[in-house]
This record gives sequence, C-alpha cells and structure tokens, in this order.
Amino acid sequence: MNEWYKEDLAYIHDVGHSDYALKSAPGILEILAQNNIRAGLVVDLGCGSGLSASALTNAQYQVLGVDISESLIAIARTRVPNAEFRVESLFKFDIPFCNAVISIGECLNYLFDSDNGCQTLGQLFKRIYNALAPSGMFIFDIAEPGQVIEGNRIKSFAEGEDWIVLVEKEEDQEKSILSRRIITLRKVEEYYRRDDEVHYLQLYKATDIIEELRQIGFHVRRMSSYGQYKLPNAHTAFVAWKSI
Repeated sequence: MNEWYKEDLAYIHDVGHSDYALKSAPGILEILAQNNIRAGLVVDLGCGSGLSASALTNAQYQVLGVDISESLIAIARTRVPNAEFRVESLFKFDIPFCNAVISIGECLNYLFDSDNGCQTLGQLFKRIYNALAPSGMFIFDIAEPGQVIEGNRIKSFAEGEDWIVLVEKEEDQEKSILSRRIITLRKVEEYYRRDDEVHYLQLYKATDIIEELRQIGFHVRRMSSYGQYKLPNAHTAFVAWKSI
C-alpha cells in the first residue's frame, strides 16, 4: 500500500491541493439533505486526507473512509479522530450497510489495482447498490477522455512554503488512459527531499457510466458541478440513488 501517495506527496496533496474536496463538500451535503439523508453512515471511497470526512462529521454523519495510501490515512485519522478509516483498496473493500457512498476526486479512475478496469468498476457499482439502504445515494465523479490533446504533454508545477511539485500529463486516446508523472520536492530541515510517482487513470465516458448504473438498478442524474463548485474540464459528477 506504500506505492501511492507516499509521505511527501500525501503531505503536499493535503496542504496544497485541497480545493477539490473542500469546495465540493457543501454541494454534497446539500444533495444529501435534499434527499432526506440527514444522518447515518456515509462511506467515503478514496477518502484521502479526510477533508470530506471532516465536513460530513461536522454535519453529524458517521463516516467510514477508505484509501489505499497509508500516509493519507494517517493524516485523516489525525484530522477526524471521531471517524473510522481503513487502508484498503476501494475496489476490494467490503462495503457495510450504509445510507450513502461518496467517491470524490476521480478516485474510481485510478489504476492502483492491477485488475482495475470496466469490469471491476461494474462489480463495485453492484456492491455499492447492495450495501445501500432503500433510497440510499451514491455520489461520485469521474475523469473522461479529453484530458490532454493527443500527442501533447502538459507540464505544470506548483509550490508552497516548504514544497514543490512538478507534474507531466499525457493521454493515450486509443486506450483511454491518462498518465501523470509526479516529482515532489519537500524541504526537510535545510535540504529538499525528492520523490517520484507515476499514476495511471482509466478514463470513462459519462454515457457508459450512466448505462452501467441503470442496468444495476440505480436512478441516475449527471452533473457538471457540486453545488457552486464547477468541476474541471472533462470531468462529470453523478448522483445515483436506490429505489425504495
């Protein structure tokens, strides 16, 4: 479990890339409230450093967060001591009976599991459906094809007081796979420590996701934002709910 979002990238992701989770939280809470889910257990798949979990517990929900990164879970446990967190693959996790499941920040795209793909994703959708209470909700988002123009590479960097991160993105449009090469530099005492990770994401078309969810039995609505927070380009959010 130590291969992905290791200590330095987990720290940088938490302090420098928190906008997605923080800005989507009010919209997610609003969706839950509008559908009369005002209490009970919410399972957070790909919970990261616990930012969504913090918002949910502050709103009086019980939270069970799951993430493959030990370092991110360590931060989450410190941030939200009254929630439960586990270091596991979200695709293999045994989902308990719950009122809602969320997965925010394209977590379902990541190919951290060697067997992840369309079939594994469909199996996860079925397990979520079976775990949800009647009228329970599944709220999540995905990255779609079109992240990077074919043949191009996008290079970017960001920096904070004690860190620098450089990212190179490339998309294989034939296989619908996005690669992110990530170099981190984190200041430790007087020196900067370097680490490298490469993440691969399977990109999915929103229409295919909707069809898969409906075949399982979900009612589905797609969105381009969580409340006031508009999603990045080529990302789609979904609200799927289980019939009574």
